[in-house]
Amino acid sequence: MSIFIKDPDASVDYTIDWSGGYLSGETVTASNWSVDPAEAGGIELLADTASDTGTNVTLTGGLKGHLYRVTNRITTSAGRQDDRSLLIRIIER
Repeated sequence: MSIFIKDPDASVDYTIDWSGGYLSGETVTASNWSVDPAEAGGIELLADTASDTGTNVTLTGGLKGHLYRVTNRITTSAGRQDDRSLLIRIIER
């Protein structure tokens, strides 16, 4: 799993493409994002959107030196659920 670098003062968009043969005719019908650890001054979910085959989140904040797991759980039109996670390290740039 890749680790993405984010400045604590930046607001950055991250996208997950769920198509890649995985959905095979299904679409994304629900999307929920979460951050671990949830802590004061940590990464915040500023906005999120979903399309038929992808999801997007805008992240802001975070404590310097901390590592966060940002997880996207989707539900498909067939009722299946799946998670994908991003690791975000906060580094002053």
